Amino acid sequence: MRKRILAMAAAALFWLSVAGCTETSLSDAESPAIETAAAAQPTEEETTHAEKTEMENLQITVNGSSFAVTLYDTEAARALLDKLPMTVTMHELNGNEKYCYMNESLPASSRRVGQIRTGDLMLYGSDCLVLFYESFQTSYSYTTLGRVENAEGLAAALGTGDVEVTFAAQ
Repeated sequence: MRKRILAMAAAALFWLSVAGCTETSLSDAESPAIETAAAAQPTEEETTHAEKTEMENLQITVNGSSFAVTLYDTEAARALLDKLPMTVTMHELNGNEKYCYMNESLPASSRRVGQIRTGDLMLYGSDCLVLFYESFQTSYSYTTLGRVENAEGLAAALGTGDVEVTFAAQ
């Protein structure tokens, strides 16, 4: 009886530790991220200095529409610039993001961002490029890369399925 109670307690603890990571429609191995659990928005103090410092811009082109992206001055953003231009197929996930796994890793410096905003360009892990086209709250961790300057029309341009996206330095 005691072994059974310990096993049930261990299972409950395991479930609680992963419950926040299983809200997606895909398995964790396939998914770069999404969950809609409530999380506090980051405060101004939590926004790093690197994110406040803008650097070179890039342009995203999708289905004939172009969007300017301001990159943050981070090691990961600089590494992304070194890979440009590049055209990738981005996959749909959860009706709020497009993602693709890159052939090479970028320097990751992930943190819990709390709030995803329409137009955020982020890195999940070290090799998954994610472009968000809907705002929501999350408890996942990302490395911030930049942000689409004017995200109006971004969701419509990206559409509902997989899409080819070109990233080029401006």
